[in-house]
Amino acid sequence: MISLDTQIAGSGGIDTRKYGKLLARFTPKVIETEAENDAALAVIEALMSKGEGGLTAEEDVLLALLLNLSERFEEKAYAMKENGDPVDALQFLMEANDLRPVDLAELFGSRARVSDVLARRRAISKEQARRLGERFRVSAGLFI
Repeated sequence: MISLDTQIAGSGGIDTRKYGKLLARFTPKVIETEAENDAALAVIEALMSKGEGGLTAEEDVLLALLLNLSERFEEKAYAMKENGDPVDALQFLMEANDLRPVDLAELFGSRARVSDVLARRRAISKEQARRLGERFRVSAGLFI
């Protein structure tokens, strides 16, 4: 059994006491909520504002840890899975890119077709999926 006093191998020359103080101050943990992610992002931003070379070795390790935790949360929370709902994926991408249905009329052939797809009265065709994939730089399979 590993003792709680055991240090992680390859601590990279950091001062474990200083690092322990940082950990006690920021108490990083697995991020499970949007609020926790926002708090982690605030610390990340504060650390990054020190500029390249402005961080201590301990702060650099904390930054890497927080970035990893935030990235894992965001991948899980904002995952867009293939074989999910194509219309939900399209609506998400439209919102993320601040697009309105009229902005996609050319891809679909008309504003009416965009409206029909968004209202789920019409499925996205393979050709439309291909065009959407190119437009949003994602797999066309997301829309099929």
